[in-house]
Amino acid sequence: MFETCAHRLLLLWGWPRRLATFAAGALSALALAPINAAPILFLTLPALVLLIDGAVVAGPNGVRRLRPAAITGWWFGFGYFSAGLHWVGVAFFAEGRSELVPLMPVAIVGLAAGLALFTAFGTFLARLLWSDGPTRIFALAVGLGVSEWLRGHVLTGFPWNLLGQAVAFTDITAQGASVVGIYGLTFAGIAVFAAPALLADERGHQRWLRRLSVLFVLSLAIADVGWGIYRLHATEATNETAVSSGRIRIVQPNIDQAAKWSPEKKQEALDKLVTLSDRKTDPQTLGAISFSEIVWPETALPFFLTEEPEALARIADLLPPGTILLTGAPRVEPADDPGDGGRRYYNSLFAIDDTGAIRAAYDKVHLVPFGEYMPFGSLLRRLGIGELFRGIGGFSPGPRRNLITLAGHPSFSVLICYEAIFSGEVLPENGRPDYLVNITNDGWFGRSIGPYQHLDATRMRAIEEGLPVIRAANTGISAIIDAYGRTVASLPLGEEGVLDGLLPSERPKTFFQRGEPIFLLAFNTFFILLALFGKRKR
Repeated sequence: MFETCAHRLLLLWGWPRRLATFAAGALSALALAPINAAPILFLTLPALVLLIDGAVVAGPNGVRRLRPAAITGWWFGFGYFSAGLHWVGVAFFAEGRSELVPLMPVAIVGLAAGLALFTAFGTFLARLLWSDGPTRIFALAVGLGVSEWLRGHVLTGFPWNLLGQAVAFTDITAQGASVVGIYGLTFAGIAVFAAPALLADERGHQRWLRRLSVLFVLSLAIADVGWGIYRLHATEATNETAVSSGRIRIVQPNIDQAAKWSPEKKQEALDKLVTLSDRKTDPQTLGAISFSEIVWPETALPFFLTEEPEALARIADLLPPGTILLTGAPRVEPADDPGDGGRRYYNSLFAIDDTGAIRAAYDKVHLVPFGEYMPFGSLLRRLGIGELFRGIGGFSPGPRRNLITLAGHPSFSVLICYEAIFSGEVLPENGRPDYLVNITNDGWFGRSIGPYQHLDATRMRAIEEGLPVIRAANTGISAIIDAYGRTVASLPLGEEGVLDGLLPSERPKTFFQRGEPIFLLAFNTFFILLALFGKRKR
């Protein structure tokens, strides 16, 4: 039965073939949050292997395989990103600007089509290492693994919905990220999920090599599960406790995005944040205690805090002695470049004490292209066409990530929104923090699947670095995440409220943090050698 279906898939041609490839990619998105149906990849990735097997075109100089393989990869990626990122279109309705709505389909299709070029390159690279034997699943792992890494780095990167996220569909299987990171899980996961394609191979063809390949992918799966069980069991055996000095309150105001930046609404936003922050503590949870930190979301204050002394005085009245408020707000400073209008703007986090003094600040380093800034903006201005893009972005990047240490409080570093999706780029250079603060405003994307995917990526940073994450989101999902990526407590999407809890303890440096490039290079090199070995045996 399996072989019959496999051969029919392999022999598809023309539009039926393209539609089947698109469908395989779209179904693969079911493996992502919030559905997390990772086993679907045991069907879709073997289908991709078979489709690449059949991706051949007769030409005047012989059979062509590279270009057809790249086209197959593009259709798979187009389906994957269309299904997994369709929620981006919700942003066109967020601020009630009807003139932008007609651009929504163009943006969704354009984004998916552009990102699919990386998948096309991945299958092109895989085809270079391809063989007609079982080791072609390792060729696919190399090709798609490299393309996913490139997607996370080229042109500032967009590592959203990496295939490795599917491996982390449970707390146990996610722990492998503490050793090899999300990209290592991507390499290994592709090989494991693609392994059922070997069932369609001829029974007597390279039997020993097929058995060896199956044994190897089983070893990868067993190692990941075994490590996850050991790591989570170890924390239960040692009876780890939360940091007693870190009592956190996260505020989720659920302010409508369409009204957020309205000048007449700024006082209303501050009133709501203060009221929620001053809500009485539930004695059944933490007892009658004060908080060491209160955390508000990204751009919680839709105005320049340094130019609003009344707001700082209001915050001082709110905070008990010894409490620090961490809040997102835009920041402005004079600029030397006339092209910036004499002012430069930053998406920032401020740490404010009980006297209303700003004790520390962080400016977002990794900005969202076409959202927070216009790529090549200076060049466009020199060419005289900068006015065409005047409404896009406007923020400048901060100089560096910094470790924030305040007397009497655990140290922390900050990830503002988009920054939480970048593996290996979350720690400051001047020390390792006690925890990570992630503030975000996912109100742009309503009640779509986007906020769930964002939370899932943030969870991976906790596992990779062995650090807890305190996450404050305007419309949700706010959460306290421990150093093993487990959600200790959370607030639902689309609801206002407060989340009180103890700060989970950090863990020692993970294997990933100690040697990320080494593990990634080892995975890549070993898979290449396996693919080349099978190719030589052909």
